[in-house]
Amino acid sequence: MTHNHDHTHNSGHTHSHPHNHGDGSSHNHNQQQNSTADELTTEQKLERLLNHWIAHNESHKETFITWAERAGNDSLDQIALKLEKAGQLSGEITLQLEDALKKLKNSKE
Repeated sequence: MTHNHDHTHNSGHTHSHPHNHGDGSSHNHNQQQNSTADELTTEQKLERLLNHWIAHNESHKETFITWAERAGNDSLDQIALKLEKAGQLSGEITLQLEDALKKLKNSKE
């Protein structure tokens, strides 16, 4: 699973860190200067963040569901149930984030 992260600090830079998804895959985020971060309005920053959070959360939801299936196939039924529930809750979080993004976009009109 690969997706982008924007870990911006008050100083206006982003930093690098590994990110493991629990499925054996991991990746790094490169450090770079972000001079435009301070120039964005709160609404612009929120739009970027919400889009990122939606994609990030969906990635985790898919991973939970995949591992729930694998756990179920190996008769780890209680684990599978918890992972399925985590996937469902992640879906609910995505809906909230999407609604927030929709309201943000409507407030600009």
